[in-house]
Amino acid sequence: MPYIPQEDRRELDPVIEELVEKLRQAPLEKLDGRLNYVISRLLNSLYPPGYFHYNRAVGVISSVLLEFYRRRVAPYEDGKIKEHGDI
Repeated sequence: MPYIPQEDRRELDPVIEELVEKLRQAPLEKLDGRLNYVISRLLNSLYPPGYFHYNRAVGVISSVLLEFYRRRVAPYEDGKIKEHGDI
């Protein structure tokens, strides 16, 4: 879950914002590759070899995917259904 305590956010947010600003400077056609690289580097640096850790990493990635879909994609799609009608 991305809902961590505010004090943890205050520690991490400045570093994240700096990275976000750097990524925003990339041309659109390079952004996805650079973001993939950053995420891969983080995972490779934080999870040591072994099935237990790989399984944890995949769980984190899956949770991020589901939370992004739930909070960003689904409301967007719901708005488009209201705008254009359902299938």
